[in-house]
Amino acid sequence: MKEDLSELIEYLDKKFNKVEGDFTELKENFHSLQASVDIYAHKADTYFQEMVMLSHKVDRHEKWLQKLAEKLGVKLDY
Repeated sequence: MKEDLSELIEYLDKKFNKVEGDFTELKENFHSLQASVDIYAHKADTYFQEMVMLSHKVDRHEKWLQKLAEKLGVKLDY
């Protein structure tokens, strides 16, 4: 009986070690994925901020063109 239990303990020990290794690998993969998502989120945030600034710049230029057109008596069609 004692021999059967030692075989069972050895078998279960191997299985638990494998499961522990799988969890360690999963944890490392999760950290890698999380870092990738964080990097992408930062890049996307920067991109959206740049687009907002570009939009404001275009709006400002359009206002200038409208004022110039009014002063010159030119009708702008768009």
